[in-house]
Amino acid sequence: MEESFGVNERVTILGAGSWGLACGNLLTANGARVTLWEFDPAELALLRREQGHPRKLPGIKIASGIRLTGDLDEAITDAEIVICAVPTQQIASVCVRLAALPMRPDLVVNLSKGIEEQTLRRVSQIISEDWPGLPADGVVTLSGPSHAEEVALGLPTTVVAAGEESRCRRTQELFSNPTFRVYRSHDLVGVELGGAVKNVIAIAAGIARGLGFGDNTQGALITRGLAEMTRLAVVMGADPATLSGLSGVGDLVTTCISQHSRNQYVGFHIGRGQTLSQVLAGMVMVAEGVTTCRSTRELAHKYGVDMPITEAVCAVLFEQLPARQAVTALMTRPLKAEQWPA
Repeated sequence: MEESFGVNERVTILGAGSWGLACGNLLTANGARVTLWEFDPAELALLRREQGHPRKLPGIKIASGIRLTGDLDEAITDAEIVICAVPTQQIASVCVRLAALPMRPDLVVNLSKGIEEQTLRRVSQIISEDWPGLPADGVVTLSGPSHAEEVALGLPTTVVAAGEESRCRRTQELFSNPTFRVYRSHDLVGVELGGAVKNVIAIAAGIARGLGFGDNTQGALITRGLAEMTRLAVVMGADPATLSGLSGVGDLVTTCISQHSRNQYVGFHIGRGQTLSQVLAGMVMVAEGVTTCRSTRELAHKYGVDMPITEAVCAVLFEQLPARQAVTALMTRPLKAEQWPA
């Protein structure tokens, strides 16, 4: 019989946004002893006062038994597993703080989906490099079609854990229950790139919706977006089959069509005529695809990969290219064969 890890594990979740809250409730229900760390004192006060976050996860209360803290040292003391639910661009600064503390967990599970600006590092690379002393292969990434709003409601969700085999198994045991199923994968590169780059394509899908385009356009963007994701991931060492799985096409489709998608929301309102700064000013949560867009474009240039949708999204977001002109430019590119990697 396989050992069951989930019951009584001491788990600390870094980041009390919607995903951190949803995972805290999930793991508590699975039998883990959960500490939830929030760096912003105002947000921490709100969480304690409301026993939830009405704007980030409306209607959901923090499970009884979850310990809330703003003290990082206190948060990770005695933690057997640390779960990172911090926005990608803030992870390095948190890891620098963690590196100054003596504690090192045996397993770090990353929930974030992005690529760091400037360094172009995947999240597992950031954690491993900026939090020295972790076990070799100590970081597992959990990814796939998993909006926090639906996980919090207990709606059936299936994801994939990528990394070293034994730690992926431990992650499966920790998270899995009758409404949350976890597969495992050896392909950390493919799983992380799929989770990150699909956010860029979701912005494009939102722009198309905002412009009033229909399902034909959505189908084309998702399909050609998958081709872009796969080209980049394979050049960087991923298994192409990974991009046909949960962390690739599964997460891509969900993020492009879902009412919960922050990235699709950004694109939609830009398609309706708002500027990027206007859209972001009205959001309470982070849309990872905005910063990931530029990082992805830099990776594409570095590896010589053609990513026209990503280029178009960057031009609309950061170079004031009108969205309709971007669509025209995509539709009038030189004709070519469809088959991958065309």
